[in-house]
Amino acid sequence: MADHNDPVDIQGAVCPIPLQQKETIVMGHGSGGKMMHDLIKSVFSSAFDNPVLAASNDAGLVTPQATDSLAVSTDAHVVLPLFFPGGDIGKLAVCGTVNDVAMLGAKPEYLTAGFILEEGLAVETLERVVASMAESAKEAGVQIVAGDTKVVERGKADGMYITTAGIGSVLPDTQIGGQYARPGDKVIISGTLGDHGIAVLSARGELGFEADLKSDIAPLNQMIAEIIAASKHVHVLRDPTRGGLATSLNEIARQSTVGITVEETRIPVQPVVQSACEMLGFDPLYVANEGKLIVIIAPEDADLVLDTIKQNCYGTDASIIGEVTDEPAGRVLMKTVIGTHRVVDILTGEMLPRIC
Repeated sequence: MADHNDPVDIQGAVCPIPLQQKETIVMGHGSGGKMMHDLIKSVFSSAFDNPVLAASNDAGLVTPQATDSLAVSTDAHVVLPLFFPGGDIGKLAVCGTVNDVAMLGAKPEYLTAGFILEEGLAVETLERVVASMAESAKEAGVQIVAGDTKVVERGKADGMYITTAGIGSVLPDTQIGGQYARPGDKVIISGTLGDHGIAVLSARGELGFEADLKSDIAPLNQMIAEIIAASKHVHVLRDPTRGGLATSLNEIARQSTVGITVEETRIPVQPVVQSACEMLGFDPLYVANEGKLIVIIAPEDADLVLDTIKQNCYGTDASIIGEVTDEPAGRVLMKTVIGTHRVVDILTGEMLPRIC
């Protein structure tokens, strides 16, 4: 008699046990055989359904709408816990890659996704993550057109890791990048700092505090399209993720060989984030964000772009926080609340446990 977990042979045809009866991921789901194909069909194909993916080839055949160039990005996502207030690893994977592509003034169009699953992971957990990815992709207006799945032994991963790659068409007559900041440009941040990092740390329950806070994870490509439509003088776009605002500004200053000065009183930080950082000895300037945007723009269009950002649901707390200077080249300074200046250096080492 066949075991109740084995496939059942009916007149020579092997009928797989429905996936919902397999409560956890097992090594066979990464074997390349029938179990893996059943997992892909039941969990991934149904959630990410589109004609390119449905062709089931080794690569997705797409036709980008580019007139000049393509923007391509890749990322790996290893957050713990997998779910936290305001997001999860799936939403993080989609939005993170969409935003990276959009930072060059591109229109994100297609994503690929690779899943490293740990043996013992609940299939229900995987389904929740995949559903979140599908929802985020729909909001961003992108398709997930190819992917891969691997399974590793129990204890070899934190439930799952996700890698993504994105491709998008660069909008015509667009020249945006970290090397284009110019003295006199204004620096805008689209909202409060540190929400993502502190939300994830709070969700772990390991640091002795609870914060009524949600991660800021969001797809920013629509906001970026609105900014570019409003002004032809956008020079730099950057999302201050790992390393936070301070590290991103230092990167831009070095790329453009300029100085950047920001004003402490203009940098928006939620009180709950400020309090958590003070308690933990963190600086909000270095805490990760996943739904915030740095805009460096010619001064004559700064107010116009600020108003444009504020009209977007993800930019209501936007602020002009500083400007680009000739000197000191490659450095970032902060004008403090008492009127002095201090150097804001790039993050050295690891200030926070892994959060993205």
